[in-house]
Amino acid sequence: MRCIVSRHLCLRSCHTVIVFISLKSLTKAEDMLIPVRCFTCGGLIADKHAEYSNRVRTGEDPAKVMDSLGVKRYCCRRMFISNVDTIYQIIPYYEALRKRMFEIQSDIE
Repeated sequence: MRCIVSRHLCLRSCHTVIVFISLKSLTKAEDMLIPVRCFTCGGLIADKHAEYSNRVRTGEDPAKVMDSLGVKRYCCRRMFISNVDTIYQIIPYYEALRKRMFEIQSDIE
């Protein structure tokens, strides 16, 4: 199975969180790579993102949706608002790098 390793630095506890994401699971447009925890306070946010994006897509006010989901801190709210889906821009480079690595290995052997 092909996977991408995403590293996020958790500022609260000063350790790196490594997330393995299957490329096959990223098939829908609404799938996004969202950090599991807020970078500032460490609060859980990934479990709320799917409902947030669905409700905002239907036309609800994002501020009211975050309030109803219990996202009160502005640092956690920032994680929802400022998240940009870049996985589809990264995948072609990952695939090209992987192909090149196989070419180099075959040249060495």
